[in-house]
Amino acid sequence: MSKEAFFISEFSSQHIGDDGAVVGDFVYSKDLFCEDIHFKRSWMSLTQIAQKSMLVNLSDAIAMNAKPKWILIGLVMPKHFTYEQLRELSTGFQNVARAYGAEIIGGDTTAGDKLMISITIIAKRPSKVLYRSGAKVGDLVAFTGTLGRSYHELTRLLRGGHVGKDSRFMKPHLKADFLYKAAKHLHAGMDISDGLSKDLSRLLKASGNLGLHVKRKMSKRILCSGEEYEMLVSFDARKKKIVERIAKQTRTPITIVGKTVRKQYVCHCKEHHF
Repeated sequence: MSKEAFFISEFSSQHIGDDGAVVGDFVYSKDLFCEDIHFKRSWMSLTQIAQKSMLVNLSDAIAMNAKPKWILIGLVMPKHFTYEQLRELSTGFQNVARAYGAEIIGGDTTAGDKLMISITIIAKRPSKVLYRSGAKVGDLVAFTGTLGRSYHELTRLLRGGHVGKDSRFMKPHLKADFLYKAAKHLHAGMDISDGLSKDLSRLLKASGNLGLHVKRKMSKRILCSGEEYEMLVSFDARKKKIVERIAKQTRTPITIVGKTVRKQYVCHCKEHHF
């Protein structure tokens, strides 16, 4: 068990266990985005850092079919930051918030040695919340977009190379249009932040320790690439044509990886967390 999993297990709230916590009429989610853990300052501009930190948080709300409404930002800023640098950060935060119809309503700041960002998303609870636990035996399991690019780009950066400003690692491409239109036909869903295999294991475990009859072999690069922020979903096989039609309408590539069965799925990728 990772230290992250151990720490989470210390809390008994029934609201823990999905991309967000559904409480009353709202869905709450939070993520951290920290210098030298999730990014290096030499890789990204401050505006890019702010944009990505916001996008990866919005992804959690979208994965649950919830539409973000309000945002709280916690910021640890290096003391040497200038007013212009702070303006770059605020521009990145606000550009993404506006694009998704959400309002930044507050937060907190303090000084520190490295840049660290904590974002809380408050989203309106939809008529149908898409939980991880909804998959059923016989469901088809699929992911949106393509996987593996984020790992490739991260490897290039770690080796001293460069990637484009609109690359997957720099700017995740969220599949909100597809998810919101397809949600009523889906049984379960989550975003892919820790790799397809790891997140698939979470979805299947939450749905009663299901397994997967794999229809296509996939490389380790595809299975283990983290920070993709594509959507992982399950749905009744009879809904296949409907889901594929919505994917086509929203110009969203979708790949069916297998069918759920009554056996436990085992993730063979390395743990992303400490």
